[in-house]
Amino acid sequence: MFGIFTPYLFSMAKFPMIILYVADQKRSTQFYKTILRKKPLLNVPGMTEFQISDNFLLGLMPESGIAKILGNKTKHPESGNGIPRCELYLIVDGPQEALQIALSAGAKEISQAEMRSWGDTVAYCSDPDGHVIAFAR
Repeated sequence: MFGIFTPYLFSMAKFPMIILYVADQKRSTQFYKTILRKKPLLNVPGMTEFQISDNFLLGLMPESGIAKILGNKTKHPESGNGIPRCELYLIVDGPQEALQIALSAGAKEISQAEMRSWGDTVAYCSDPDGHVIAFAR
């Protein structure tokens, strides 16, 4: 019955996922392989998936692919490329070291690792598409 929440509403085979729209799937896949230090679980034309934690995935989808799905209901995703559209907040042992790895992979530096008012030490950069990445401890 619709409108009644059950624990089985979501597939047990998949995990929740954030999908980033990217201009170049191959470039972004290589970038995230480098900064996450892991291979994708799925890497096919139109979608790359990385397991970020035990129950969470990061997806990379070409802007052109999602544009086909969205049709003319929204602006084309490429119109926002390079503009910060989200923040990926990653917990790491060494925020400054993680930032250096990201910079060597092509990220743009936003801020070196600093103690922030909420109690985390965080370094910030942006990926090749402008999505903000925070490396926090």
